This record gives sequence, C-alpha cells and structure tokens, in this order.
Amino acid sequence: FFQAEDGIRDSSVTGVQTCALPILEGLLFLLRWFHIYFGVIWIGTLYYFNFMQGAFMKEAAAPAKPEVLGKLLPRAMWWFRWGAFWTMGTGIVLILITRVQLGSFNNSWGVTIGTGALMGILMGLNVWFVIWPAQKIVIANAQQTAAGGAALAGAPEAAARALLASRTNCLLSVPMLFFMAASRHLTLPVTETSNFVVYWIVVLLVLAGIEANALKGKLGPMESIKGVITAGFVLTLVFVVLTSVIL
Repeated sequence: FFQAEDGIRDSSVTGVQTCALPILEGLLFLLRWFHIYFGVIWIGTLYYFNFMQGAFMKEAAAPAKPEVLGKLLPRAMWWFRWGAFWTMGTGIVLILITRVQLGSFNNSWGVTIGTGALMGILMGLNVWFVIWPAQKIVIANAQQTAAGGAALAGAPEAAARALLASRTNCLLSVPMLFFMAASRHLTLPVTETSNFVVYWIVVLLVLAGIEANALKGKLGPMESIKGVITAGFVLTLVFVVLTSVIL
C-alpha cells in the first residue's frame, strides 16, 4: 500500500480509500480539539469579563447594573466555570497519555507543557474556589436588591475578591498560552542532566507568591487593562529567562 501525505491511502493504487490514522492518534486529536474548544470558551469569557464587562460597568447607568449582574452574569459564569472544568479535564488526560508515550517529563515538552499546565490548573482552581463563590454573592445581591430587598452584607468585599482573582487569571493566561503553544512549536535546549528540580522549585515558588497575592494581596498594576496585559507579557519573559538560566 502507498500512503499519501494527507494520511489517506492512494485509491489509484489500492482502488479503495481507507483511513491510515491510528485509533490512538485519532482519539488524541479529538481530545486536543475539545481541549482547544473549551479553552476558547474559558479564556474568551475571562477576557470578556476583564476587558469588556468590567469597563462597561464603570460607565453604565445605575439602572443597567442590576440587569447585568443579576441576569447576564449568571449565564456568563456558567460558561466560564464549565469551560475551565473541561479545559482542565481534557488537558490533564492529554498530558498523562503523552507522558506515557514519551516516558519522561525531563525534556523540552515536559518543561513547557508542565509550566503551562501548572498555571492553567491554578487558574482553574481560582475559577471554582475563589471567583465563582464570590460571584454567587454578587449575583444574589443584585437579584435581591432588584426585587426591592436589602443589600447583602459582604457583597462589595466579594466583588473585590472576585476581581483580584480574575485579574490574576488574566495575568497568568499570557505565559500559560505561551508555554502551551511552545510545547508543540518551540524546542528548549534541555538534556537529561538539566537542573529540572531547581527549575520546578523556582516555578512553584513564583506561582505560590502570585496566588498568595490573588487571595490576600492587592491589584497593583493589574488594576487597569493595560497594566494586567503588560504584566502578563513581563511575567512570560520572566519564565522564559528562568528556563534559559536554570535549565
């Protein structure tokens, strides 16, 4: 049999076209496709919240805000949190299968996908355990006040907590996307003797510091859209330098 470049056997030789794509590779492709699909929903909604809805709410007339918070926000949060859930789920399965195929994380793929995955998992945990619980209070407050009830105690604090965690996710999304793409399209000059342990310790310490600020810190430069985008690219550069210096 002669196989064409597109993976379909040449019908002029065999008389029949049959797919030459292995079943495992087909399943991996479907997983990757779903991973990208859910990732677009998740990160797209994250950017909508931070770059569009937030700016709109600062300028919106008072009567419009309860409509956004009480009706639009619950729908957007549903797509947001479940997009995060399925992005993480498909991504973890993909990593585990590829790890079995390659036999090790001590390579360029392991460094890039591992770095991106740690950021993605941290972002997903922020969605489910920080942003969503806080936004439930914000939504309930908007719905209750729109119905003529009293404002809920703690609603302003919950909104601030959700904003800080959401901005942190925006910050992390830039290097996360860089390293996810790098896992397939950028090869790092690493060997089996590279300082992998030191690298992962430093990465975990940096991410722990960022998350500590997300939980108890301040917005700082992330308060503005320009600031969080700039900080995201600076953080990406920091991690690239870490791979060059340590590994």
